[in-house]
Amino acid sequence: MRHIVALLIAILPAVALADEPPSSLPDVVVTATRLPTPEADVPAGVTVVTRAEIQQRGYNTLVDALSAVPGVRVSQAGGPGGQASVFIRGTNSNHVLVLRDGMPINDASDPTGAFDFGKDTLSDIARIEVIRGPMAALYGSGAIGGVINLISLRGTEPGPHFTADLAGGYPATVRAAATATGLQGPFDYALSAESQSQRGYDTIPQRMDNYTGTPQGYRDRVGMVNLGYTPIEGTRLSLLFRARQAIFGFDTLGLSPPPTFDTANSSGSADSLLARVGVTSALFNGVYETSLFLGHLQEDRHFTELFDPRDPNQASSDDRYHAYRTDLQWNNTVHLDDLLHAPALSASALTFGFERTEDRAKVRLNEANLFGPFNENVDATATDNAIYAGLQGTLWDKLTVTGQVRQDWVLNDAPTTWRLGAVFDVPRLATRFKAAYGTAFRPPSLFDRFGVSQFFVGNPNLLPESAQGWEVGFATTLPGAGRPDMFFGGITYFNEQIRDLITTPIMTPINIGSAHIQGVEAEVTVHPANWLSIQATYTFTDAQDADQGTRLLRRPQNAASLDVTVTPLTGLKIVGELVYTGAFHDILYDNSDSLVGVGTSQHGTIANVSITYDVAPHVQLYVDARNVLYSRFEPVNGFQTPGPTVLAGMRVRL
Repeated sequence: MRHIVALLIAILPAVALADEPPSSLPDVVVTATRLPTPEADVPAGVTVVTRAEIQQRGYNTLVDALSAVPGVRVSQAGGPGGQASVFIRGTNSNHVLVLRDGMPINDASDPTGAFDFGKDTLSDIARIEVIRGPMAALYGSGAIGGVINLISLRGTEPGPHFTADLAGGYPATVRAAATATGLQGPFDYALSAESQSQRGYDTIPQRMDNYTGTPQGYRDRVGMVNLGYTPIEGTRLSLLFRARQAIFGFDTLGLSPPPTFDTANSSGSADSLLARVGVTSALFNGVYETSLFLGHLQEDRHFTELFDPRDPNQASSDDRYHAYRTDLQWNNTVHLDDLLHAPALSASALTFGFERTEDRAKVRLNEANLFGPFNENVDATATDNAIYAGLQGTLWDKLTVTGQVRQDWVLNDAPTTWRLGAVFDVPRLATRFKAAYGTAFRPPSLFDRFGVSQFFVGNPNLLPESAQGWEVGFATTLPGAGRPDMFFGGITYFNEQIRDLITTPIMTPINIGSAHIQGVEAEVTVHPANWLSIQATYTFTDAQDADQGTRLLRRPQNAASLDVTVTPLTGLKIVGELVYTGAFHDILYDNSDSLVGVGTSQHGTIANVSITYDVAPHVQLYVDARNVLYSRFEPVNGFQTPGPTVLAGMRVRL
């Protein structure tokens, strides 16, 4: 893996870095309906984090970019490299389907099948699309809470374009990134490479007796090649190749007794290799579009804790996780406007297709402590075949209606999911009203079905978890202060029920759990002047265990964010960000690192500041500072937010 990443870095010019996508690109969302649809016409909660926002706000990791998204709760155990879970609208972390350019990339070797957001950085990302609500009718298993689609950089402008990014900071941080994009005749290309190293902080909270200040460092290498060839107009052949290696330190929480021993002997690595080829073609003067993609993903994770004679737990471990996924997609769109010629109907299209996903997981856990050895093994495969169809259209330029249905066949189950949504535009009120209803499912993970250890036996007869949810809301845009979009505001109410949740009361998982989740998302953006922009979000979430009547863990009822962007001088931009997380239920550890049961964890606020200054047409200086107020908030009880970090650097665009 190291040689592959090094090769990708070596093929780029030493001074080259990628161009950020032009800001003039239309604001569309592909993920939500499988069609390029304006964000305002999507009947779902949608947030798009653009490349420009990533740079202006100083986002370096996926955790950074998602932390202020309404309806999204990010829960990371420590700093970069630490396990990070994402909860969308109060659903479980394995109810979030993660895509890379439309291909599902959740980890089949994870015990729950969830995606770990704590390992990836953003140097090769063009934008991040977050779609909230049950979306399984479009993208299949796992999309109970929503979908996060990571869109890769791609060459979109004629000629070569280069960007170079070099930065350093505190504590002992170095980052270098390089990308090149462009169009040359029938070819388009995007090449990206990144390497960074962080000394980090100790993830053990300073309140705990066993805090030693031992830092948990993070290093990564990322390389991506995204190539396209258009032999004739309307047909593009594509190749995507991406490799990532992350190396990091970690801490673990102990049982009671004994306490956790804060050792420097714990380290982990997470390697990822993704290759995807495809062809997209527009036929019959663009009336029919078809695409075929074949992708393969390999994930390799390795965690070790060497024996330390000072450790009262006498703990050691050597754990390995290997996941292999092959995904085949055939996607089709028929643009009906050219066939129906109905004056009252516009932007109408029929979508349909087929997807086959093959997963394999190999897990070997070898651990030991005072209680003796512990071993766990999984070696299993699963296949999911699915067909889908959807219909979308706009009536009288005011009512946009979308509907989708999907049939999956996974192992012995055949779940059917569907979704129906509408957006009604009322120009006199400058308001769009939205409503949607959908169903979703998540099949048992390979560990749930086939895992084996001294204390666990998988259950091959488990049923898929199932969900149904609906939402209603509105969004308003008002002019003022000489601007057509001086004010934007929106409110959405959501309600979802989940049944057949998989729990393990003793040694074998069974379908006995259920949950009821409801809440409100609110967004406000104000542009009172050309030099000032204010964006605020608030989310209320009531996530209940429907059987026990208790709140689900790590789902705060209240969360909010505030972003203020000031441009006092031409080329100078200052962005301040506050992210507030309310109190939430969690498994609690006291100051002596003893497990005390389930209770309420404390709320917290993280403050970040980013400054960019264009000193020349192609040169930008920047300073990114995170957690500037040194909050000791614990997003996971027993793991403290990293202390203040400052990164100063320069971007050169050619």
